[in-house]
Amino acid sequence: MKSQWESLLENLGEWEGSFTRLSPAGEIQEDTPTVVALVGLNHDQTIRQTIRRLTQPPQETVLEYSSLGRGVLFFENGAFSQGSLQYTPAGDFGAELGLISGDRRLRLVQLYDRGNLQQLTLIRERRVGKPAQPVAGLTLSDLLGSWEGEATTLYPDWRPPDCYSTRLNLQQLGPNQLRQERVIAGSGMGASTATIHGHQLQFTQGTQPVQVLLLPGGASATGPTQIQSGQPFFLEVGWLIQPNLRQRLIRSYDAKGAWSSLTLITEHRLHSL
Repeated sequence: MKSQWESLLENLGEWEGSFTRLSPAGEIQEDTPTVVALVGLNHDQTIRQTIRRLTQPPQETVLEYSSLGRGVLFFENGAFSQGSLQYTPAGDFGAELGLISGDRRLRLVQLYDRGNLQQLTLIRERRVGKPAQPVAGLTLSDLLGSWEGEATTLYPDWRPPDCYSTRLNLQQLGPNQLRQERVIAGSGMGASTATIHGHQLQFTQGTQPVQVLLLPGGASATGPTQIQSGQPFFLEVGWLIQPNLRQRLIRSYDAKGAWSSLTLITEHRLHSL
C-alpha cells in the first residue's frame, strides 16, 4: 500500500486549466486561466507548488512543503481532500476535494461563512501538452439510471480503510421530481426525493437539507446551503469522466462538527432510464 506522501506524488506535473468562481446557486461569476506546477525536490522529499493566475498582470503563489497537515488525506490514485478539521458556527469553514483521471484533474472548493454557503470554485485541469477534451455541462439525464460502484473510506485517525460496494439508482418521477435510492453493502438501502430547479437539485427531507449543483465539465457539487449545528453533514464533488463512468469524493463530518472520514467512489452505469 502506498504511503500518503507517495499518493500525493501522483499529482506531480504541470497542469493548465482555470479557476471558475461560482455563486452558492452555481452561477459562474468569474473564470481565470491558470497553470499549477507541482515539482518534486530532494528526491521527491519536498514539493514545490507554483500557482500562476494568468490575469493582467499575472499573479504567482509559491508554496513548499515536506509533510502533510492533519486536514488532508490522499487515495492511492492521487485523489485527495484538504480542509477544516472542525466546523464551528461562528467562523469560516471549507474544504477542497480533488479527483484525478489520467492527464486530467477536477477540483472543487466549497467555502462557508457562519454556516452559510458563500462561494464555490471549480478547477478543471489537464497536463500541459495534452490535448483538451471539451466536456459539456452536466445534465440530469447524464446521471439517470443505475450505478454500481466500489468505495474506499479513509479516516483521519489512521485506522485501516474500509472497502465496500455501492449501488445508486436515480429516477426522474416527473418534470420537477427526482427519486434517489442508495444501497451500501452491509448498511441497507436509503431513499430520498429531490425537487428539480434547472441545474439545482434540492433534497429537503431530514434535518440537514442538501443541494446538488450540476456544473460545467461533467462536475457536480453537493452539500448543505446552510449547515445545521448538531447534525452530521458531508461535502461532495462528482465527476462524469466518461458517459458511463463517474467518480465521487465525499468528506463527512459528525454531529459534533468534527471531520470523520473521506470516501472515494468509482461507479459505472449499468443502464440508463
